[in-house]
Amino acid sequence: MTATEPPDEGRDDPKPGGADGSLAEQASQQARQDGESAGGPPAAAAQPSRQTDADEGNGARESFASIVAEALGLAPGSSRRRRAVTLLVLLSIAFMAVFQDTVTGYFMIKINVTRENDSNAEYDANKVPFTVSVRPEEDEPEAWAMVLDRALTPEEKQKLVAVENDRSGAFSYLKKLGGRPLADKATLEKAPPKRYKDQLASSALGGYADVFQMNVMSTRSTAVVIDDWQVTDVTCRKSTGHTIVHLPEQGGASYEGLQLHIPPLVGEPVMTDEAEGQGESYFSTQYIEVGGGQPSGGFKVQAIAPRGKSCQWGIKVRYTDSYQTARWVQLQDSNGRPLRIRTDSVPTDARQDWVFIVQPWRLCERQTSKCIT
Repeated sequence: MTATEPPDEGRDDPKPGGADGSLAEQASQQARQDGESAGGPPAAAAQPSRQTDADEGNGARESFASIVAEALGLAPGSSRRRRAVTLLVLLSIAFMAVFQDTVTGYFMIKINVTRENDSNAEYDANKVPFTVSVRPEEDEPEAWAMVLDRALTPEEKQKLVAVENDRSGAFSYLKKLGGRPLADKATLEKAPPKRYKDQLASSALGGYADVFQMNVMSTRSTAVVIDDWQVTDVTCRKSTGHTIVHLPEQGGASYEGLQLHIPPLVGEPVMTDEAEGQGESYFSTQYIEVGGGQPSGGFKVQAIAPRGKSCQWGIKVRYTDSYQTARWVQLQDSNGRPLRIRTDSVPTDARQDWVFIVQPWRLCERQTSKCIT
């Protein structure tokens, strides 16, 4: 009988780690290498464990800080304090660069304003300090005399009585005929007797004043003060008047303004206002201020020529301004020529001499006392 071999029950199965397993693993590695050589996809790498949110935030901040530090030119690993100081310095430089024009403009504005003010002051100082205009007084005085260079016709005399039968009508009509009005000079009842009235006793002085309005104006931005004046270049000739028509005063009269004789008496012009200081030299206590937004200065002047004379004259004034300039200047007219003011008096050899009688209204000839009613 042929004997058979019993089954190998005690033989173990092949183990992965055994000889057979080593061969299998080597075969597997060889296959992977062959696949990589052939261009196949690599085996999936092992995935790292997921970081927490805090770790991700810290990493982002460190990355941003590293980028900023690198941009600022700081070496890696610089301290936070050094980085902060560098950042502040660079921010300051950036701020100055951005606002450089503003800062420069601010200082330039102050410089330009100073220069502009200096330029304006120089321009203002070179302006004409003031201008003066003179015009005859238009208002009818309380008492007056009208001087004409010709005789009145019978028709004109009759119209003065029958048509222009009051003082204002007669005054206007005589001016239309070419008459030059003169006003009774101020009485100056309150003037100091020894300082001015004694000078008025001379019989050569006229009894009527030629009245004009003087206005002083200035375009300067700062004040100009006139504190004195002088009469200049007086020339007189015989009056050309042939006819005088009087409206006599009904009592003493005073007027506001200034009064002077041609040529002037000592201390003239004097104040004529019916107040304290009447008869005193005007510029001893008063002055005229214009410019700097001030209104124009204006006043009434009563100029008294010698009897029977017609005079022309000029004015020189002294002024002071805010630029410490003090000088005398000759007043000029609108054409830039020296101002000439005409002052008349009643003629001493008039052909006709008439006077109005108020109640009843009539015109009478002084020499014959013949009246027209």
